[in-house]
Amino acid sequence: MSTRGVTVPPERGIRRQARRTATEAGPLAEHGRQERQDRRRSFRRPERTVETTRANQSGLGGRHLGIGLSIAGGIVAAYLFWECLDQLPRYSTPVPTLVAWVILVAATAFAIVVVQRLSARMPDWLFAAALAAGAVVVALDLAGSHAGADQGVYPTAAAAVGSLLIALVTVRRGRDVVSSTAVLGTILAVFAVTEPRSDPLSFAPELVAFGLAVIPPLLGVAIVRSFHRMVQRELDLVLVQSTVSQPRFAVGMLASEDLARIDLDAETLLDDVAKGRTALPLNAAKSTTASSLATQLRLHLIQGRRETWLHHAITESEFLGPSVSLNDPAGLAGLLDPAQRDALLRTIWLLISDTQRSEASVALSLGPIRHTNGLIDRHKLRFPIELATTGVPRRRVDPETWQAIRVVGPHTASSRGGSLHVEIECSIDNPADA
Repeated sequence: MSTRGVTVPPERGIRRQARRTATEAGPLAEHGRQERQDRRRSFRRPERTVETTRANQSGLGGRHLGIGLSIAGGIVAAYLFWECLDQLPRYSTPVPTLVAWVILVAATAFAIVVVQRLSARMPDWLFAAALAAGAVVVALDLAGSHAGADQGVYPTAAAAVGSLLIALVTVRRGRDVVSSTAVLGTILAVFAVTEPRSDPLSFAPELVAFGLAVIPPLLGVAIVRSFHRMVQRELDLVLVQSTVSQPRFAVGMLASEDLARIDLDAETLLDDVAKGRTALPLNAAKSTTASSLATQLRLHLIQGRRETWLHHAITESEFLGPSVSLNDPAGLAGLLDPAQRDALLRTIWLLISDTQRSEASVALSLGPIRHTNGLIDRHKLRFPIELATTGVPRRRVDPETWQAIRVVGPHTASSRGGSLHVEIECSIDNPADA
């Protein structure tokens, strides 16, 4: 390779070309990332999804998860109480620590009973009361174990407050538990550092107590967040799959909710006119309302004739909407049979969910229709479906994804820039023969 008479080694030229390509692709990648963030911020979850999620919070394993975490916290608290009994003879004044344990057990039992009676909900006043009880426990236990490091005395009831926080991770927001745990860890750390001691090795038991107080609640928050995301993702997939059975052009869940609202407003207005509550002719405000309702209804009727089931499946999904773009001007997705629809939707879903990279995206393009020859092909329509991915390497694609692609039609796959590109040759029955 040469440039103006200067010989450039081939490998150097390749590296230079790679850097140039990366430089040019940088603004495009940044633009795509910004577009996905904008779509994620503007996403509006259908009320159907919200209601289903709320109705199934305890029925999809959330209650069992809370019970399991409470048992784990109880085991940690039991171990700390056993340590308290073991070091009881070495206390100079054991009464504050024993009182702290009594308060901790009573507060935990009270909180669990009230939460169960409130259908797994913890109001703010109860959470504040639990935190106040925890603060009293920490103060009493630290007072009882102060200046006892050289005798092998370290806080136990204060560390067990973390077990109380574990029991709250399924009924309170994660940020509440994390902030409370951070305050508890800070207090224990300051106490351990400032406590007088002659043997540096006496710091080890307090380090263990610090870990037992802080690590389990943080792990519990991480587990609950992952569980809630998994449940929300599966519910989202189930609800989006309901679009597979829709006609070629139809309205989605959001449009159905808007139509129901418009219908209620129109019925209310007509009922007011029929019963004389609204005089005729309508005043300016009522006329504007009626005109707005009619305009919204016409827009929904027109919109329902140009948007396919795939458009609704993507735009009404919290996980597909920000990461998938669709180009289907002819509405060819509506001509797919139910098996092809379900396979195409699963393909997109698996491509997005199989990667851990948040910038992963899929650009989906359908058409145009290609000409066919022969008596047999005359009753078929053929068109390409192109899947251009970003941030989805081929080696991370699940085998089930390839199986779903084969259901849609024969395909060819290639890797470009470390991402997967798939072109599917789709054949469908000619609707003119139906």
